[in-house]
Amino acid sequence: MRLITLFLFFLLGLTCKAQLPEGFVYVEDVVKDIEIDLRYFSDNNFIGDHINGYNNNCLILTEKAAHALLKVQTELKKQNLCLKIYDGYRPQISVNHFVKWAKDLNDTINKSNFYPNVKKKNLFKEEYIAHRSGHTRGSTVDLTIIDCGTKAELDMGSPFDFFGVKSWVNYKALSKEQSKNRQLLQSVMLKHNFRNYFKEWWHFTLRNEPFPKTYFNFPIN
Repeated sequence: MRLITLFLFFLLGLTCKAQLPEGFVYVEDVVKDIEIDLRYFSDNNFIGDHINGYNNNCLILTEKAAHALLKVQTELKKQNLCLKIYDGYRPQISVNHFVKWAKDLNDTINKSNFYPNVKKKNLFKEEYIAHRSGHTRGSTVDLTIIDCGTKAELDMGSPFDFFGVKSWVNYKALSKEQSKNRQLLQSVMLKHNFRNYFKEWWHFTLRNEPFPKTYFNFPIN
């Protein structure tokens, strides 16, 4: 039934126009040509299933974070490059889904692709899974850079959501091209008021975010 529901979302071409809490926006209304690929709306993620709370491929962020992303996109487009977003605002119900999955040590269907060198029982201890997420405050985003024309992702040296040292920002065993691409992403995001997370090259949070202590739980519709 879930697969049928997801298929209908795509078939009907649903748009992102639900009423949002004050201070939040659909990013496509601010950054018109941004590429959105919410991995938790699909089964292409470390759990291998659609995540609760993701009811549409709609990128939601605080208005402040969205306008900061617009500045990033504008700068990248000077090099014929664009942003591709894997995740933005994440409801608490989705975080709870992650936590429930992480506690089921028998469910390792995607271990070889996403955490081959990390024991599942250590995902909390090594801070890859947590009971609270900055994403739920609405100003954290997971992203990469693509070629605006071909839509091909720049090689960052590890896939999105890969749990391991290859994804750490300061990982050294990269090719010159991979290192250059990571440096570009880090520099342009930090320039426009985002801070990074040292274990995930794709993860950034807006500095002075508007809801630093509020964890939201409205669904992504």
